[in-house]
Amino acid sequence: MSRVKLKEEFLNLLEKDREFRYAVAGLIGLKEVLKRLGEHDEKLDRVFDRLEEHDKKFNEIVRRLDSHDRKFNEVLKRLDEHDRKFNEIVAEIRGLREDFLRLERRVEVTIGSVGRRWGFDLEKAVLEIFREVLERRGVEPGRVEKFRFRDVDGRVTGVRGRIVDVDVLVRDDRVYVIEVKSRAELDHVELLPSKAKIVEKILKKPIAKTYVVAVNIDREAYERARELGIETIYGNILE
Repeated sequence: MSRVKLKEEFLNLLEKDREFRYAVAGLIGLKEVLKRLGEHDEKLDRVFDRLEEHDKKFNEIVRRLDSHDRKFNEVLKRLDEHDRKFNEIVAEIRGLREDFLRLERRVEVTIGSVGRRWGFDLEKAVLEIFREVLERRGVEPGRVEKFRFRDVDGRVTGVRGRIVDVDVLVRDDRVYVIEVKSRAELDHVELLPSKAKIVEKILKKPIAKTYVVAVNIDREAYERARELGIETIYGNILE
Protein backbone atom coordinates (compact mmCIF):
# COMPACT_ATOMS: atom_id res chain seq x y z
CA MET A 1 0.00 0.00 0.00
CA SER A 2 1.33 3.39 -0.99
CA ARG A 3 1.95 6.10 1.59
CA VAL A 4 -0.85 8.22 0.16
CA LYS A 5 -3.29 5.33 0.36
CA LEU A 6 -2.09 4.49 3.87
CA LYS A 7 -2.56 8.08 4.98
CA GLU A 8 -6.07 8.23 3.55
CA GLU A 9 -6.92 5.00 5.32
CA PHE A 10 -5.49 6.28 8.62
CA LEU A 11 -7.44 9.50 8.40
CA ASN A 12 -10.58 7.60 7.47
CA LEU A 13 -10.20 5.38 10.53
CA LEU A 14 -9.62 8.40 12.76
CA GLU A 15 -12.81 9.98 11.41
CA LYS A 16 -15.09 6.91 11.47
CA ASP A 17 -13.63 4.58 14.12
CA ARG A 18 -14.02 6.10 17.56
CA GLU A 19 -12.09 3.37 19.37
CA PHE A 20 -9.19 3.72 16.96
CA ARG A 21 -9.30 7.48 17.43
CA TYR A 22 -9.13 7.08 21.23
CA ALA A 23 -6.27 4.61 20.96
CA VAL A 24 -4.21 6.99 18.84
CA ALA A 25 -4.98 9.93 21.12
CA GLY A 26 -3.97 7.90 24.15
CA LEU A 27 -0.76 6.83 22.50
CA ILE A 28 0.15 10.40 21.58
CA GLY A 29 -0.67 11.64 25.12
CA LEU A 30 1.43 8.87 26.73
CA LYS A 31 4.45 9.83 24.65
CA GLU A 32 4.07 13.45 25.77
CA VAL A 33 3.78 12.36 29.37
CA LEU A 34 6.85 10.15 29.04
CA LYS A 35 8.72 13.02 27.44
CA ARG A 36 7.82 15.38 30.23
CA LEU A 37 8.65 12.79 32.88
CA GLY A 38 12.05 12.44 31.30
CA GLU A 39 12.54 16.20 31.51
CA HIS A 40 11.42 16.17 35.13
CA ASP A 41 13.85 13.36 35.89
CA GLU A 42 16.67 15.43 34.49
CA LYS A 43 15.62 18.41 36.60
CA LEU A 44 15.35 16.23 39.70
CA ASP A 45 18.83 14.87 39.06
CA ARG A 46 20.17 18.40 38.91
CA VAL A 47 18.31 19.27 42.12
CA PHE A 48 19.72 16.21 43.88
CA ASP A 49 23.21 17.14 42.70
CA ARG A 50 22.79 20.62 44.17
CA LEU A 51 21.35 19.18 47.39
CA GLU A 52 24.36 16.91 47.74
CA GLU A 53 26.64 19.92 47.25
CA HIS A 54 24.67 21.87 49.87
CA ASP A 55 24.86 18.88 52.21
CA LYS A 56 28.64 18.88 51.87
CA LYS A 57 28.80 22.62 52.60
CA PHE A 58 26.35 22.29 55.47
CA ASN A 59 28.36 19.42 56.97
CA GLU A 60 31.49 21.56 56.68
CA ILE A 61 29.72 24.41 58.46
CA VAL A 62 28.58 22.04 61.22
CA ARG A 63 32.12 20.71 61.58
CA ARG A 64 33.53 24.23 61.87
CA LEU A 65 30.81 25.19 64.37
CA ASP A 66 31.72 22.17 66.47
CA SER A 67 35.34 23.29 66.40
CA HIS A 68 34.33 26.81 67.41
CA ASP A 69 32.17 25.41 70.22
CA ARG A 70 35.15 23.51 71.58
CA LYS A 71 37.35 26.61 71.41
CA PHE A 72 34.61 28.76 72.97
CA ASN A 73 34.16 26.30 75.82
CA GLU A 74 37.90 26.35 76.36
CA VAL A 75 37.83 30.15 76.51
CA LEU A 76 34.95 30.04 79.01
CA LYS A 77 36.89 27.58 81.11
CA ARG A 78 39.95 29.85 81.14
CA LEU A 79 37.77 32.87 81.94
CA ASP A 80 36.25 31.01 84.88
CA GLU A 81 39.75 30.24 86.11
CA HIS A 82 40.76 33.90 85.74
CA ASP A 83 37.60 34.98 87.59
CA ARG A 84 38.44 32.63 90.43
CA LYS A 85 41.99 33.96 90.68
CA PHE A 86 40.75 37.55 90.40
CA ASN A 87 38.24 37.01 93.21
CA GLU A 88 40.99 35.53 95.34
CA ILE A 89 43.16 38.59 94.69
CA VAL A 90 40.25 40.95 95.46
CA ALA A 91 39.58 39.12 98.72
CA GLU A 92 43.25 39.36 99.64
CA ILE A 93 43.33 43.09 98.79
CA ARG A 94 40.22 43.67 100.92
CA GLY A 95 41.88 41.86 103.79
CA LEU A 96 45.01 43.97 103.39
CA ARG A 97 42.89 47.13 103.18
CA GLU A 98 41.10 46.26 106.40
CA ASP A 99 44.44 45.60 108.07
CA PHE A 100 45.72 48.92 106.74
CA LEU A 101 42.64 50.81 107.98
CA ARG A 102 43.03 49.30 111.43
CA LEU A 103 46.69 50.27 111.43
CA GLU A 104 45.82 53.74 110.13
CA ARG A 105 43.34 54.28 112.96
CA ARG A 106 45.96 53.21 115.49
CA VAL A 107 48.50 55.57 113.92
CA GLU A 108 45.98 58.43 113.91
CA VAL A 109 45.27 57.86 117.58
CA THR A 110 48.99 57.75 118.34
CA ILE A 111 49.80 60.83 116.28
CA GLY A 112 46.84 62.68 117.75
CA SER A 113 48.07 61.92 121.23
CA VAL A 114 51.62 62.97 120.39
CA GLY A 115 50.33 66.03 118.54
CA ARG A 116 48.38 67.23 121.55
CA ARG A 117 51.44 66.87 123.78
CA TRP A 118 54.07 68.05 121.34
CA GLY A 119 52.14 70.17 118.81
CA PHE A 120 53.94 73.39 119.66
CA ASP A 121 57.33 71.70 119.41
CA LEU A 122 56.29 70.33 116.01
CA GLU A 123 55.39 73.81 114.81
CA LYS A 124 58.75 75.08 116.01
CA ALA A 125 60.44 72.27 114.10
CA VAL A 126 58.57 73.20 110.89
CA LEU A 127 59.55 76.85 111.31
CA GLU A 128 63.14 75.80 111.84
CA ILE A 129 63.08 73.78 108.60
CA PHE A 130 62.20 76.92 106.67
CA ARG A 131 64.29 79.31 108.77
CA GLU A 132 66.37 80.61 105.86
CA VAL A 133 63.33 81.27 103.65
CA LEU A 134 61.45 82.95 106.51
CA GLU A 135 64.36 85.18 107.43
CA ARG A 136 64.67 86.36 103.84
CA ARG A 137 61.06 87.49 104.14
CA GLY A 138 61.63 89.26 107.41
CA VAL A 139 60.23 86.59 109.71
CA GLU A 140 62.47 85.44 112.56
CA PRO A 141 61.36 81.93 113.64
CA GLY A 142 62.81 82.41 117.13
CA ARG A 143 60.46 85.33 117.78
CA VAL A 144 57.30 83.59 116.62
CA GLU A 145 54.89 83.03 119.52
CA LYS A 146 51.78 81.00 120.01
CA PHE A 147 48.54 83.01 120.04
CA ARG A 148 45.57 81.27 121.62
CA PHE A 149 42.33 83.04 122.41
CA ARG A 150 39.03 81.69 123.73
CA ASP A 151 36.03 83.88 123.06
CA VAL A 152 34.05 83.03 126.17
CA ASP A 153 30.99 85.17 125.52
CA GLY A 154 31.28 85.42 121.72
CA ARG A 155 31.72 89.20 121.66
CA VAL A 156 34.89 89.06 119.52
CA THR A 157 34.24 86.22 117.10
CA GLY A 158 30.46 86.10 117.26
CA VAL A 159 30.66 82.48 118.41
CA ARG A 160 30.53 81.76 122.12
CA GLY A 161 33.44 79.64 123.29
CA ARG A 162 35.27 79.74 119.95
CA ILE A 163 39.03 79.12 120.20
CA VAL A 164 41.43 80.90 117.88
CA ASP A 165 44.79 79.14 117.66
CA VAL A 166 47.55 80.60 115.47
CA ASP A 167 51.22 81.72 115.53
CA VAL A 168 52.12 85.38 115.44
CA LEU A 169 55.21 87.56 115.16
CA VAL A 170 55.00 91.10 116.51
CA ARG A 171 57.62 93.43 115.06
CA ASP A 172 57.79 97.21 114.70
CA ASP A 173 54.26 97.53 115.99
CA ARG A 174 53.00 95.28 113.19
CA VAL A 175 51.74 91.73 113.37
CA TYR A 176 52.54 88.77 111.12
CA VAL A 177 50.03 85.93 111.38
CA ILE A 178 51.46 82.50 110.60
CA GLU A 179 49.63 79.17 110.19
CA VAL A 180 52.16 76.35 110.72
CA LYS A 181 51.20 72.84 109.56
CA SER A 182 52.91 69.62 108.63
CA ARG A 183 50.23 69.42 105.90
CA ALA A 184 48.19 72.48 104.98
CA GLU A 185 44.69 71.78 103.69
CA LEU A 186 41.97 73.97 102.22
CA ASP A 187 40.18 74.51 105.55
CA HIS A 188 43.38 75.86 107.14
CA VAL A 189 43.71 78.43 104.37
CA GLU A 190 40.03 79.39 104.39
CA LEU A 191 40.05 80.09 108.15
CA LEU A 192 43.27 82.12 108.21
CA PRO A 193 41.83 85.52 107.12
CA SER A 194 39.18 85.42 109.86
CA LYS A 195 41.84 84.43 112.40
CA ALA A 196 43.98 87.36 111.29
CA LYS A 197 41.09 89.79 111.78
CA ILE A 198 40.48 88.45 115.30
CA VAL A 199 44.20 88.81 116.18
CA GLU A 200 44.18 92.35 114.81
CA LYS A 201 41.09 93.19 116.85
CA ILE A 202 42.49 91.78 120.08
CA LEU A 203 46.07 93.09 119.77
CA LYS A 204 44.88 96.37 118.24
CA LYS A 205 47.76 96.25 115.77
CA PRO A 206 47.59 96.05 111.95
CA ILE A 207 48.24 92.75 110.25
CA ALA A 208 51.24 93.20 107.96
CA LYS A 209 51.15 89.78 106.32
CA THR A 210 49.65 86.32 106.64
CA TYR A 211 51.67 83.19 105.97
CA VAL A 212 51.04 79.48 105.62
CA VAL A 213 54.18 77.50 106.45
CA ALA A 214 53.89 73.77 105.74
CA VAL A 215 56.00 70.79 104.90
CA ASN A 216 53.25 69.74 102.43
CA ILE A 217 50.35 71.76 101.05
CA ASP A 218 47.38 70.50 99.04
CA ARG A 219 47.09 71.91 95.52
CA GLU A 220 43.63 73.39 96.18
CA ALA A 221 44.90 74.97 99.40
CA TYR A 222 47.86 76.47 97.54
CA GLU A 223 45.61 77.93 94.80
CA ARG A 224 43.16 79.32 97.36
CA ALA A 225 45.99 80.95 99.33
CA ARG A 226 47.08 82.78 96.19
CA GLU A 227 43.51 84.01 95.66
CA LEU A 228 43.34 85.31 99.24
CA GLY A 229 46.75 86.99 99.12
CA ILE A 230 48.23 84.59 101.68
CA GLU A 231 51.92 83.91 101.20
CA THR A 232 52.88 80.23 101.21
CA ILE A 233 56.16 78.64 102.24
CA TYR A 234 56.20 74.91 101.66
CA GLY A 235 58.23 71.86 100.78
CA ASN A 236 55.85 70.02 98.44
CA ILE A 237 52.53 70.57 96.71
CA LEU A 238 50.26 67.53 96.95
CA GLU A 239 48.05 66.92 93.91
